[in-house]
Amino acid sequence: MSSVRDLKGQRFGRLVALYDIRRRDSSGGVVWHCRCDCGNEVNVVRHHLISGNTTSCGCYRREYVAEAKTTHGMTRHGKQHPIYRTWRTILQRCENPNVYNYRNYGGRGITVCAEWHNFIPFRDWALASGWEKGLSIDRIDNNGDYEPSNCRWVTQKENNRNKRSNRLITFNSKTQTMAEWAEELSISYYALKHRINDLHWPIERALTEPVRRRKYAS
Repeated sequence: MSSVRDLKGQRFGRLVALYDIRRRDSSGGVVWHCRCDCGNEVNVVRHHLISGNTTSCGCYRREYVAEAKTTHGMTRHGKQHPIYRTWRTILQRCENPNVYNYRNYGGRGITVCAEWHNFIPFRDWALASGWEKGLSIDRIDNNGDYEPSNCRWVTQKENNRNKRSNRLITFNSKTQTMAEWAEELSISYYALKHRINDLHWPIERALTEPVRRRKYAS
């Protein structure tokens, strides 16, 4: 990094780095004074922030333990309700650097709003906004946070179409995802993907050339 000041204003989970306190820990690491989303302020060694080892003042761990002991009427015989599992999932993916998909959420600045750090408001929002078994939570703006105004409940198919990785294709003044074109033209998604990504066909040819059907000897 360019200097010890390069963390100022940067977010690490629930922590925002405020200033270098001009002190080193026992290993010589720079110590930064940070403010947590809960309002507490804490000193954290720089490499603990960078590595993701420290992402809160300790409130996250306390809340996790407290939630583990609380059912909110959403667990039965040790099984968690889908709404509760969704809530735990969005918190983990945004605030736990150790989960596999953190880099696609918390790692790129996506956060969970303060209100939803408590399960009850999230549960109430879910039930009031059309949650049904089998639906997934979806952010309307993929670069936006998890908050009531940016979230909705959708089918898995709709959720998949809203992923950042989806490629938008424009043909005859119409723009759709690759999956939508495949469905509209009755082409296998994987065949269309192969044509465009692997064979590098022009879009017009990829979308209009009939799919050859294999013939098998009888």
